Amino acid sequence: MAKYPITSPLADEDRDAVGAVLQATLVDLVDLSLIGKQAHWNVIGKNFRSVHLQLDELVVLARNGADQVAERAAAIGVTPNGTAKTIAASSGVPEIETGWLKEDEVVKSITTSLASLIARMRTRIEETDKHDLVTQDLLIGITQELEQSHWMWQAQSA
Repeated sequence: MAKYPITSPLADEDRDAVGAVLQATLVDLVDLSLIGKQAHWNVIGKNFRSVHLQLDELVVLARNGADQVAERAAAIGVTPNGTAKTIAASSGVPEIETGWLKEDEVVKSITTSLASLIARMRTRIEETDKHDLVTQDLLIGITQELEQSHWMWQAQSA
């Protein structure tokens, strides 16, 4: 195994387990930000403006979360990989359709994507419980923000 230039406060086994969780989270958050931008550029309909602006908020949430996750990975000696090829190959976030999208379709798609990601995040929170409470705390905070966003997206169609 190659020597890591950044040392980890975690045991190798814990670092590897947490690194895998962080990498999967990074991929999903980067993909969510790209999905948000895709929808942002293509949303149409009577509620265009409010959905358009809400998508900007979602993108900021996802990008900030991705940055925090990538920096946590680096801090424990794991190199984060947010390349387009990696995102395309391993994201678990449902895709959004291409082309013009009515605002109600966007709301439904984003709500579904958030629900899927939140379920994955809650599993990751459980996975980090025995390996690294600092990372677990980070994931809890990001999940809280995702759940708040999910509620707001659901409220659009309630």
